[in-house]
Amino acid sequence: MIAIHHANSSFSDRWIAYCDANHIAYKIVDCYRSDIIHELDDCDALMWHISHQNPKDILFAKQLMYSVQAAGKKVFPDFNTIWHFDDKVGQKYLLEAIKGPLVPTWVFYTKKEALAWAKTASFPKVFKLRGGAGSANVRLAKTKSEAQHLINKAFWNGFSQYDAVGNLKERMRKYQLGKTELFDVLKGFIRILYPTRHAYIAGRDRGYIYFQEFIHENNYDIRVIVIGDKAFAIKRMVRDNDFRASGSGDIKYEKNNFDDATIQLSFELSDRLQSECVAFDYIYQNKKALLVEISYGFVKEVYDPCVGYWDKKMNWYQGPFNPYGWMVEAVQGMLG
Repeated sequence: MIAIHHANSSFSDRWIAYCDANHIAYKIVDCYRSDIIHELDDCDALMWHISHQNPKDILFAKQLMYSVQAAGKKVFPDFNTIWHFDDKVGQKYLLEAIKGPLVPTWVFYTKKEALAWAKTASFPKVFKLRGGAGSANVRLAKTKSEAQHLINKAFWNGFSQYDAVGNLKERMRKYQLGKTELFDVLKGFIRILYPTRHAYIAGRDRGYIYFQEFIHENNYDIRVIVIGDKAFAIKRMVRDNDFRASGSGDIKYEKNNFDDATIQLSFELSDRLQSECVAFDYIYQNKKALLVEISYGFVKEVYDPCVGYWDKKMNWYQGPFNPYGWMVEAVQGMLG
């Protein structure tokens, strides 16, 4: 029997629907319970869509999943899939280790080393915090002096996990495009005075600095999601007067937006990572795909309009599909 942690805005409602439709035995559990390990005694597997935006998940979710996996049960996501989630610093080392085509990336753990690097580096460079999605906590250091300012801050009072001003600007951008309501903009003003609980629990990022090379002439990125032997993709256009594509809301789905080489590369990298589910974010330099970062989670509604998917042999299947069912099938397959 599969245990499923049910939460709003997660994959769980799709998992439950798939299990119901296919007569798969499951049990809804609450992973926040202190006796959750006991609650799993009669289960063979646990599925939990862990969120980087839920402060309770941040505290213990990965540790629980590792513990359940150590007990011999199957889990989704497993260790290889989740340990680097929302951790761009960890992803740097991982992608370099598997020889993935990572955009040149630098991480420093002392102010002295970072400032010495900035003296000789060319600019602009992309600054990121280790956590954040949808282009949150990402900005462009256009000059050496801007990079030095970021470095000094990183090794002094640090950065909040929640960029209130940047978030407000994004809410206003979406309001002007008709993609959100005025109330959402008002909430952005409130967040300037009252940060999110996630930011409060996570604390301030400090003691390190992370930069990536800025690759010119990219007006979009490509996200490819691989689940087992299947893959699907979206093309995200860059915001107006910006360099960031993730979270822009301007998305293209047609198959002609994606080249076979990028899809094949994604299958190869997924195999190297031994991941159950992985999303690769690519930009391009001289037509060569370069990795920006990876993830395992994604927003369901963004991918519902996808027009088809590939299998590992690069066969294309036109039409609707259910990637959440693939996740359940993968767990079922591991149970034998």
